[in-house]
Amino acid sequence: MTVVRRLARPMLAATFVKGGLDSLRHPAVRAEVAAPVIHALAEPLRLPDDPELLVRANGAVMVTAGTLFGLGRLPRLSALVLAASLVPTTYAGHPFWQEKDPAKRAAQTSHFLKNLGLLGGLLLASVDTAGKPGLSWRAQRAAKDARRAAALSKREAKQVARHATRSARREARLVASHAHDALT
Repeated sequence: MTVVRRLARPMLAATFVKGGLDSLRHPAVRAEVAAPVIHALAEPLRLPDDPELLVRANGAVMVTAGTLFGLGRLPRLSALVLAASLVPTTYAGHPFWQEKDPAKRAAQTSHFLKNLGLLGGLLLASVDTAGKPGLSWRAQRAAKDARRAAALSKREAKQVARHATRSARREARLVASHAHDALT
C-alpha cells in the first residue's frame, strides 16, 4: 500500500465513522430529518417504516464500512458500501432545493456539494486497484493464457502423434523385413 493510500483512506473514512457513531447514539434528530424520505421509500423498497431504526442501521453500516475502509480491509467493497449509504443520507439530510431562506439554502448547498465530493472520492476508491491489474484485465489475461496453453497442447499432441506414426511405420517395415528374410 502506498503512503498516499495509507494516509488518505483513514482521512476519508473518519467522517463516516464519526457520523455513523453519532447516528447510532443519537438517531432522533436525523430520524426526524429523514422521516419524509423514509416514509416515501419504505414501502416500494420493502423496508420497515421506522425512521429511527433505519437511521441506526445506516449508522452501523457507516461505522463498519468506514472502519474497514480506514484500515485498508476490503477497501473497494467498503468504499462502494459507503457510497451507497451516502446517497440517501445526502438526499434526505441536505435538501437545499426546499430551503426558502438564502442563508440556510447556501449552507445546505455547501453540505450537499461536500457530500457530492465525498461520493466522488468514494467512487474513485471503489475502482482503485492499488496498482494491481483489475478483475477484467485478469480475466482477459487468464483467457488468453488458456488459449495459448490449449494451442501449445494441440501442437504437442500433433507432434507426438506424428512421432508415433513414424515409429509405427518404421516398426512395421522392420517386421516386414524380418518376415521377408525368414521366408527367403
